[in-house]
Amino acid sequence: MSPSASRSDGAGVSRNRVEKRPQAIRDLADIAVYLAEASFESLGAMSEMGTAMTYNDPALVDVRMWRVAGFPNHLIFYRAIECGIEVIRVLHAKRDIESLFGGRG
Repeated sequence: MSPSASRSDGAGVSRNRVEKRPQAIRDLADIAVYLAEASFESLGAMSEMGTAMTYNDPALVDVRMWRVAGFPNHLIFYRAIECGIEVIRVLHAKRDIESLFGGRG
């Protein structure tokens, strides 16, 4: 079911529809990209800001996590590289992050 669809059985879903025009959806995407890029630039300038994380997967050595400013449930996973950062994933905090990254070490 699409986010703008409504259910007719009334099972815990509001009967008020929200119709989003294509430009409104593009506007939301533009805002998300802007916020992400601002966070990436801050992290690139100060790569040690995030919390050091430890996972079982050796490919994830030196990974750090940063909560997006103003959106604490949105997490950026990255590692410092010679000239800035490498962004690995951008995830919602409610995801099963440990299973996505192969468990905590």
